[in-house]
Amino acid sequence: MSDLFSQNAVDRTPQDAAAAANAPLAEQLRPQTPDEVIGQQHLLGPGKPLRLAFASGQPHSMILWGPPGVGKTTLARMMATQFQCEFIALSAVFSGIKEVREAVVQAEMWRAQGKRTILFVDEIHRFNKAQQDGFLPFVESGLFTFIGATTENPSFEVNSALLSRASVYVLKSLDEAEMGSLFDRARERSLADLEFDATARERLVGLADGDARRLLNLLEQVRTAARTAQRQTVDGEFIEETLAQSLRRFDKGGDAFYDQISALHKSVRGSSPDGALYWLTRMLDGGADPRYLARRIIRMAWEDIGLADPRAMQIANDAAATYERLGSPEGELALGQAVIYLAVAAKSNAGYMAYNQARAFVSKAGSAPVPVHLRNAPTKLMKELGYGHAYRYAHDEPEAYAAGESYLPDGMPEPGWYQPTPRGLEGKIGEKLGHLRALDQQARRRTRQNGNEGGEQ
Repeated sequence: MSDLFSQNAVDRTPQDAAAAANAPLAEQLRPQTPDEVIGQQHLLGPGKPLRLAFASGQPHSMILWGPPGVGKTTLARMMATQFQCEFIALSAVFSGIKEVREAVVQAEMWRAQGKRTILFVDEIHRFNKAQQDGFLPFVESGLFTFIGATTENPSFEVNSALLSRASVYVLKSLDEAEMGSLFDRARERSLADLEFDATARERLVGLADGDARRLLNLLEQVRTAARTAQRQTVDGEFIEETLAQSLRRFDKGGDAFYDQISALHKSVRGSSPDGALYWLTRMLDGGADPRYLARRIIRMAWEDIGLADPRAMQIANDAAATYERLGSPEGELALGQAVIYLAVAAKSNAGYMAYNQARAFVSKAGSAPVPVHLRNAPTKLMKELGYGHAYRYAHDEPEAYAAGESYLPDGMPEPGWYQPTPRGLEGKIGEKLGHLRALDQQARRRTRQNGNEGGEQ
């Protein structure tokens, strides 16, 4: 079950060398030492955690967490080479209990020969809890050093028991300068027969979007296309013609998805129209479902703007309806203008907070009966029982308001859940509610005075 990387270079045969020469570009350029790695200097720079780990000569179990194409597999293989360990690679996508058992048997054979083993599990988050638990006794016994790789947050996707026995290292996407360095290395070592102009270089780096493996795969596609077209110079136009439209790295069910949704929502809440537009278009460019985004935009309108500007809800709903009618890409313009309006609108979460407080109260409080004066009285019996008696019809009262009336269960004090902000329309709402509360106080004072006068007679 070990692969090519479990062999020492001196043991490689001519057939191995030929196979390496014909391997994909990403495989040919895979770094063999920490100094050859491009990126991840926060882990591999002088005095940094993984640099110190390599220097120690003692492997330890770890989880490598980061987006695709940033070196997780490369680092695991490099550790096997540097620590002179045998290497077993499994993919949680394709492997099951059978493959894990075979790996254990192989590691036991190597241990009997005095050899250490590193077991690398790619996409470890794809294994369920029971499968992840299966590694624990072998990690604890030291049969192998466990290295898991994941694109998802290990706090949620990796068992706490396994997580407690491993160090977690966060790998980052390569920045533009690092991607440029990788581009130059690939040109020098494998594409010296091609000339790339600045536009082609910029376009390729942009399409790769921080993913080293993707950049090398794109370069391979371009090399093949250039040789087929019998051309030695590659420009931006050739890149556009050759490569199918490549989407940004975007996992519709993973951390990147929810991180970008969070950024969009917070940009709207923070009144940043440019930020909101950036994250909206990033997600659309990455393949997010515009209908899902439309639903989230409607929620933002209710949660963060509310009654401070009721037009925001209407615009959000209209944008969603527009997308349904026009589809993509025309309908996406409506979503873009909706997030701009939401970003610049007056903000209030007063209604959202009031609703949550009311829900929390009702979930804990008992089921208080409806006060008799608020009950419906469609029958003679109900009227005789007093249903609806003494109910004050607001429209017949001064200012269409029954001052001093209570609409809560008997004995329940006014909770004051809704506290309008001074922003936008809610400023006017707050003024009106303040006026109505003053009318309530006046009415209750008169009721107390009348009660006192009646008691003195």
